[in-house]
Amino acid sequence: QVQLVESGGGLVQPGGSLRLSCAASGSIFSGNAVGWFRQQPGKQRELVAAIPSTEVTAYADSVKGRFTISRDNAKNTHYLQMNSLKPEDTAVYFCYVRVGLATYWGQGTQVTVSS
Repeated sequence: QVQLVESGGGLVQPGGSLRLSCAASGSIFSGNAVGWFRQQPGKQRELVAAIPSTEVTAYADSVKGRFTISRDNAKNTHYLQMNSLKPEDTAVYFCYVRVGLATYWGQGTQVTVSS
């Protein structure tokens, strides 16, 4: 069983930065796919960034050049560094890890970008 604990959300002004963390407990390996989705009110959950395989990253067009996904395998933690935040980035952010055919999710963390 895998459990994910997210941290790092909050309120930030436009142009500011936040770093989200997703710490995993259980059997996680460097080859497991990890990533982040977000969900805005009234919209479907969308993929923001992912590490689908070793040393491969993928980003939604809306965050390219502003967000960076990374992982620390020694800590079983992956991160989402968010820079140049915009009001439209406001959402609940969910991390995930794929282990075999199963996908495990974090509890979600609110990110609000507002002046």
